Amino acid sequence: MTTLHLLALTLVGALPARTRDDRGDVPGWVLVTVMSAGIVGVLTIVAQDELSSLLRRALRQVQ
Repeated sequence: MTTLHLLALTLVGALPARTRDDRGDVPGWVLVTVMSAGIVGVLTIVAQDELSSLLRRALRQVQ
């Protein structure tokens, strides 16, 4: 069946509007979230002193 036939059947209601299942993408998003949290944690441990001094300098400039 061509895309045009599927579109025509969907428009007349013979097929459901959504034929794709996106549930398989959830583990990918979980992995991205866990990896992002890990990167932030490692960067915080490694650069904590520099980040603290950067924040202090910025707050002093505001005063």
